Amino acid sequence: MTHEFLDLPQLTSATGIVRLPGSKSISNRVLLLAALASGQTEVRDLLVSDDTERMLEALKALGVCVSSLGSNGWLVKGCAGSFPVKQAELFLGNAGTAFRPLTAALALAGGDYVLKGVSRMHERPIGDLVDALRQLGADVAYLGNDGFPPLCLKSAMIRHGGVVQVRGDVSSQFLTGLLMALPLIGETATVEVIGELISKPYIEITLAIMARFGVLVKHDGWQRFTVAAGSRYLSPGVVYVEGDASSASYFLALGVIGGGPVRVEGVGRDSIQGDVKFADALADMGGQIEVGPNWMESRAPVGGLVGVDLDCNHIPDAAMTLAVVALFAKGSTTLRNIASWRVKETDRIAAMATELRKLGADVKEGDDFIRVTPVSLKPAAINTYDDHRIAMCFSLAAFGTPLRINDPKCVAKTFPDYFQRLSDVTTAAPVIAIDGPSASGKGTVAARVASALGFAYLDSGALYRLTALAAKRAGVDWNDESAVAAIAAELDVEFSETDILLDGGFVGDAIRTEEISSGASKVAALPAVREALLFRQRIFNKMPGLVGDGRDMGSVIFPRARLKVFLTASAEARAERRYKQLIEKGFSANLPDLLLDLQQRDARDSERSVAPLRQEADAKLLDTTSLTIEQAVNQVLIWSREALQ
Repeated sequence: MTHEFLDLPQLTSATGIVRLPGSKSISNRVLLLAALASGQTEVRDLLVSDDTERMLEALKALGVCVSSLGSNGWLVKGCAGSFPVKQAELFLGNAGTAFRPLTAALALAGGDYVLKGVSRMHERPIGDLVDALRQLGADVAYLGNDGFPPLCLKSAMIRHGGVVQVRGDVSSQFLTGLLMALPLIGETATVEVIGELISKPYIEITLAIMARFGVLVKHDGWQRFTVAAGSRYLSPGVVYVEGDASSASYFLALGVIGGGPVRVEGVGRDSIQGDVKFADALADMGGQIEVGPNWMESRAPVGGLVGVDLDCNHIPDAAMTLAVVALFAKGSTTLRNIASWRVKETDRIAAMATELRKLGADVKEGDDFIRVTPVSLKPAAINTYDDHRIAMCFSLAAFGTPLRINDPKCVAKTFPDYFQRLSDVTTAAPVIAIDGPSASGKGTVAARVASALGFAYLDSGALYRLTALAAKRAGVDWNDESAVAAIAAELDVEFSETDILLDGGFVGDAIRTEEISSGASKVAALPAVREALLFRQRIFNKMPGLVGDGRDMGSVIFPRARLKVFLTASAEARAERRYKQLIEKGFSANLPDLLLDLQQRDARDSERSVAPLRQEADAKLLDTTSLTIEQAVNQVLIWSREALQ
C-alpha cells in the first residue's frame, strides 16, 4: 500500500534565521488557565498545531467562549473556575498537555465527563494522577485498562485542602495537572512528590504561568508544593506565548552540524522553558553558541563535535535531538535519566535505537539511557511512529546521507511547516537532471558532464533495464506488476566508471539489447516499479553533486534539481545513432525497424499515466539533431556552471 513519505537529499550546509512557532507546553497551559480565570484574556502567538486544536475544541465543548483574533491570537472569556457545560465527551487525540491537566481540572471542578484519545493515548499511563485525584475525593473511573485512559469523571464531594501525594518519576504532567487544578478547591492544599521529580523545567513553566494568572505556589525544593486558601485565577489581560524551545533544538543542531550560523528567534536568555539549556549541551559537544534575551545562535566548532555523557532530566524532549547530533561527533554519546521517553507519543528509547541502527550507528539502550556511537552513515527509510519529534530530529541525519522520512505530516502536532523551514535554511547536494527520449544522447552527455564537474552519475534508464533483465532471469513476466516491483526493490546494483554490475556480474552490454530496451520501457510504465525505484534513485543525490539522466529526472525524481535539461533530437537522427551503436558492438540491426521502435517507444513514454515523458516548464531545451556530442556537452556545462554559482 502506498504511504506518505518525504525524501531528503544529502544536506551540505545550514545558515539563516528561523522564527519559532509557539511553545506547545506554554500554549495549552495558558489556554486552560485563561479558561479557568476571571476576566478575558488575549493569548498572542499561540502555537498552531494538533495539540492546541484539541485543547481549543475541548474548551469550546465545555462552554468556554473562545474566538480567533487572527494572526495566531485568541480571545478567551474565563469562566471563573466553573465550566458552563457540566456533561460532555471530549476527544483529545494524543495531546498529553491537554489530557492530563483537563483530567485534573474537570475532576475537581465538578460535572460528568468522558475523556478519550487515540489508541496511543490509551497506552500512556495516567494512574498516578488518578490516584492523587481520588485522594481529594474525586470520582474517576477507567473505561478500559486500569491506569490508562479513557476516563469517566463524575461529580463528587471534593475534600477541602490537606495533603495529597503523587509520584514524580513517570511524568511531570501529573504534578502540573494537580497544581493547576488545586485553586479550584478554595482551601490550602499541599502536594507531596513521591520519588525523584523528572522534567523539573516543565514544572517551572507551570509555576511561572500560574503566577502570571495570579496564583503563587510555595514550594520546598522539588518535593512539596502548597497552594494557599483563596487562590484564584485572574486574567493578566494579554499573554504572549514564547517560541517553542524544544523546536529550537533542531535548528540549533543544524548550525553545529551544518556550519551555521543558524539563529532562532523566540527563545533566549529570558525564556521560562528549561529546554533552552539544550544549547549548553551543544556547547559541551563543542558547538559555538551565542544567546540574547530572545534569540539563540549556533555555529559548528572548528575542531568538530565530540561525544558527551549527559544527565538529560532537565531537557527530556530536546535530548532526543542530541541522539542524532551524536552521529556527527567523535566518540560515543550517552544520554541518561530519560526514562520518561518510554511513556511519550511512542516508546522513544526503543524507537530512536531502532532508527539510529538503520543509519548504521552502534546503539545501546537501557531502561533510562541510550548510548550512540557513530559509524559511516548509510541511507535509510525512517519510521516516525506518529511521533513529531522523531520525524524532526532524524531529519538532521540528512547531513550524512540521503534519507526518507515516513509519515512526515506527524510534525503537525507541534510544528506543521517544519520541513519547509528546514529547506529554507539548508543547502542540498546539487542535481543536474537531463531528460529526453530514447537515443537522444542524454546518457553520453550526462556521463561526460558528470566527469567534467566531478559529480556522481546516475543512469536511471539502466535501473529499469536492470529490472527488466533481472525479471527475465527470474522468469517473471514484465507485465506482472507486483512481482517486477519486488525484484526492483531488491536489485543488487553497482555502477563503475566503465560498466554496471548486477548481482556481482558485469551486465553493461546485456542491458543494451533491443529486447531489454523494450522490456525496460514496459516495466517503467508500472507504478509499483517506479515507486520501488524512486528512493533507490534519490540516494544517489550525495556530495559533491549528481548528474542524472532519464525520462522523469526533473519532473519526478529530482523536481528541485539545480538545473533541468530536456535533451532531444529527431526520431530519424536518433534511429541512425542507435543503428551505429549496435553495429559497432557487433549486433545486427535494421534501420527502418529501429525508427519504428523509437516512434512507438516515444508514444508509450509520452502517453503513459505515470510520469510521462515531457519537458518541464523550468527545463532548458537542447535539440541535438545537428550537434556533435562535444557541442551538446559544452552547452550543458555552460548552463551547469551558471546554475551552480
